[in-house]
Amino acid sequence: MKKSLFIIMTVSLFSVSVFADVADQDLLEQDDSSPLKSIAQLSSLKHISKKQTEQAPYVHDLKNAEQVRTLFVESQALPIVDIQLTFNAGSARDENIGKGLFGIANMAANLMTEGTEKYTAAQIANTFEQLGAQFSVKAYRDMFVVRLRVMSDPQKLNTAVDLMLDILNHATFSTSSLNLVYSNTQVGQRQLQENPNRLIDIRLYRTLYGTHPYAEPITGTNASIRKITPALLKQFREQLLVAQNMNIALTGQLSPQQANDLSLKIIQSLPQGQRAMPLAAPKPQGGINIQHIPYQSTQAYVTFGHLGISRNDPDQLALELANQMLGGSGFNSLLMKELRVKRGYTYGAYSAFNFTQSNGIFSLNYSTKQDQLMQSIHVAHQTLINFVKQPLDQKQLEETRSGMLRAFPMTYSSNANINAQLGSIGFYGLTADYLSKYPEQLRKLTVQDVQKAIRKHIHPENLTLIVASEKLDKEQLLQDLKENLGPTQPVQIDSDAIGLPTPSQDNVSPSHSQTDTPASI
Repeated sequence: MKKSLFIIMTVSLFSVSVFADVADQDLLEQDDSSPLKSIAQLSSLKHISKKQTEQAPYVHDLKNAEQVRTLFVESQALPIVDIQLTFNAGSARDENIGKGLFGIANMAANLMTEGTEKYTAAQIANTFEQLGAQFSVKAYRDMFVVRLRVMSDPQKLNTAVDLMLDILNHATFSTSSLNLVYSNTQVGQRQLQENPNRLIDIRLYRTLYGTHPYAEPITGTNASIRKITPALLKQFREQLLVAQNMNIALTGQLSPQQANDLSLKIIQSLPQGQRAMPLAAPKPQGGINIQHIPYQSTQAYVTFGHLGISRNDPDQLALELANQMLGGSGFNSLLMKELRVKRGYTYGAYSAFNFTQSNGIFSLNYSTKQDQLMQSIHVAHQTLINFVKQPLDQKQLEETRSGMLRAFPMTYSSNANINAQLGSIGFYGLTADYLSKYPEQLRKLTVQDVQKAIRKHIHPENLTLIVASEKLDKEQLLQDLKENLGPTQPVQIDSDAIGLPTPSQDNVSPSHSQTDTPASI
């Protein structure tokens, strides 16, 4: 009894604390400290509408003569400014500089803070530390992202921005720094061989994209990075890290006029250059392609995948909702129910759409015991077929939609989160009010809208299946897939035998693993 009373009192105190954090500021400033009156006042929280809890920050779409997209959110709560410069200069642009120069964007990002014409790497690090600033540069498949977080005090802000611009304009990319990267590639290669998920990821991208710019690892290959020189890195900077190939995101304790002045300073301090050309669309493949990666382990690792859609496809939001139902919402997702809850084949099964400039990838993945491999593949594939062919469960769709709406405020729960979203909105050319309209657009989706998008863009009959395991009975797996698909569906084994585009000869040995997780909405 005492233990129960203690639990009830603890939960009650925690609830009051949480409510107090979100209560109207006028209530918190009342002089009357009566506990009974305070509890009564908290009941007003029942009348807060859903729209209030989903209220996204107002986004200023700042204009400038150079026509560089600049988005700004004013946040006066903390004396901090977040800056993100997003260049259309991810690894998809590597071969803009030269044939086979995979990894040059990633190399430029890694070496950017290793010294400029005026400052050493130590001086750069010490200056940012003394300013209390955080600075980072990272390359993704689509994006080359520069981030700076600094105090809003004008002296500290201006000093940090000046240093950021000096790094962008004058990084030396010294030979000694390049040599250090080369010496680390062998370590990275050994780590890669011990990571089955990354081995599968690399094989999947190469198989689905062939010779498309998305095909190669962001980090490049052991052979390709040996071709990179300081002169080529400077060429990359001069061609791609330019104002017309960039968008700016600003969040923090600035007025719109101050934000506009700051953005103009950044724009005018960089070479203007030209915008990168649009990427070509990859060619989709037909039939089912089974590939096996020998991997010594009691666990087997499985990935299904095919080409998906671009970020700007009108069905993007419907597929985001569909994916949450299929394999993106934990124990409520279909894959989790079929593979884990009902049969205990795996700890977790997940699906994902990667929405990018050109067509991204739809995939589902899980790991299982070697002796459950064949059964699990059969069930996963059949679950995908049923998801496409059978009518959607209205109740599950509504529950999934509600979960997405509840989670939506987390996308702007901090200045850093807000700024990351602004970077994506600017990069993919979305409207400035995208965040504000997101809940409404999500609510408008009908079962028919989602079902139509699923049947248009998810193809169980056209899949690449990659398995990393000790052994794989391909003939038996072929029979299982035929049973799932029916006798008229084409099934193929191993890409080498079906005339897929031949990748570069450098592509055999990626240098090391790196995840591709740019800011997204």
